[in-house]
Amino acid sequence: MARARMLLVEDDAALAELVTFHFKREDFDVKHTPDGEEALLLAKEATPDIVLLDWMVEGISGIEVCRRLRRMPETANVPIIMLTARGEEEDRVRGLETGADDYVTKPFSPRELVARVGAVLRRVRPALAGEALIYADIEMDTVGHKVRRGGEVVPLGPTEFRLLKHFLEHPGWVFSRERLLDAVWGHDSDIESRTVDVHIRRLRKAINLGDKPDIIRTVRSAGYALDAGN
Repeated sequence: MARARMLLVEDDAALAELVTFHFKREDFDVKHTPDGEEALLLAKEATPDIVLLDWMVEGISGIEVCRRLRRMPETANVPIIMLTARGEEEDRVRGLETGADDYVTKPFSPRELVARVGAVLRRVRPALAGEALIYADIEMDTVGHKVRRGGEVVPLGPTEFRLLKHFLEHPGWVFSRERLLDAVWGHDSDIESRTVDVHIRRLRKAINLGDKPDIIRTVRSAGYALDAGN
């Protein structure tokens, strides 16, 4: 199962610790900050899979953080769940209209919150809910370490496998070379960004064998995306 990355923006230290505990137990990678400005920086540095966002946080308000996340290309499609003690209908509507995907009123049950997050991720990122990643005619068995396209086995090297896995977990997203280096090779890698181009060419050659349509889109001055409409 792909490990989901969560950004928790909550200024109540005790509640943040409780939420972090429950989601780490569910194998989430949780980053926490009590500050709205820092939350925007963290989201830009490493795009989360989901954001849990308190309405009242340090710095700028949670509702403004939500608005700005929706404007940033990196996080425009990332699901956001608002956490707040404000339970009035007008506040809920305002949060949803600003771009939140769900709204949880405090106090809440951690088990219910885990279930809500799971439901949102299954809807917007089904790859995080199972062991098979599927997009168009490509299917990846992450446990058996096998890839098929159109039912035919595609032999891939370990780097190309990780690269394709990252694309399958984020279909349609455009990634720069630098972001692919961080995601596939790791933050501490000394590999040059142009190395990404080499592995993209290898991946293309492998999955497009037999004159199959090129499913990897090159976006000039931006990067690469997995795009069946390419």
